[in-house]
Amino acid sequence: MENYLSLFFINLAAAAVLMTAGWVVSLVRNNVTIADSFWGLGFVLIAWLTFFITDGFIVRKIILAMLVTFWGLRLFIHMSTRNRGKGEDPRYAQWREKHGPNFWLISLFKVFLIQALFQWAISLGIQYGQVAALPARLTFFDFAGIIIWITGFIIESIADYQLSVFIKNHVNKGKIMNAGLWRYSRHPNYFGESLIWWGIFVIVLSTPWGIWTIISPLLITYTLLKLTGVTLMEETEFADNPEYQQYVSSTSAFIPWFSKKHE
Repeated sequence: MENYLSLFFINLAAAAVLMTAGWVVSLVRNNVTIADSFWGLGFVLIAWLTFFITDGFIVRKIILAMLVTFWGLRLFIHMSTRNRGKGEDPRYAQWREKHGPNFWLISLFKVFLIQALFQWAISLGIQYGQVAALPARLTFFDFAGIIIWITGFIIESIADYQLSVFIKNHVNKGKIMNAGLWRYSRHPNYFGESLIWWGIFVIVLSTPWGIWTIISPLLITYTLLKLTGVTLMEETEFADNPEYQQYVSSTSAFIPWFSKKHE
């Protein structure tokens, strides 16, 4: 099936079904943080549905599907492990308090289905890149994109691991993580994730008219910076933390860079 509209509709519907299933789980657990675990899985689902539906250049299809799978499953495992046995994420808890008894239904749209829409939009590059039959060979953009993706994957994985180890140490309770990659960026994990999607975009640049899929990395970067990532977290979890404000004044928010106090 090469009809773009049919492909896009199938993938959007699949993402919506998956996230609705996550919503049902959240009702059983009375905790919508499960949405964080389902986030990565939605991309994996879209990648493999596209793989089996389309007839594009098989090598590029395998590359795109596998890269998304590595990232999505690692994120699923990380988020599930991190949130196991803990209460609801403060960001979601604030929404629950704001909306009161109607939050159970509002969360379907405000948390889960909106994420399905974002999964679909961010993965437009994955979808288009697998549809394209030409060029039927790997190009400079394929290799450059893979290198960028690997760089982002390593940064995100290391940052998540460093933060996980820091949080598990009871000595660090109430302290701010500012070592390792976190010394150079307040959100190195988000920066790494952004690089992953820019890498996928560069791979898709190999295909005719692949430039339009720049929508995908721009959207995920904006989301991480302004919507569910940097801004939301710092306005909810750390707004009243003096130590974190000091950290803010000396450390880059996103792109890793040297601390201002060492300049």
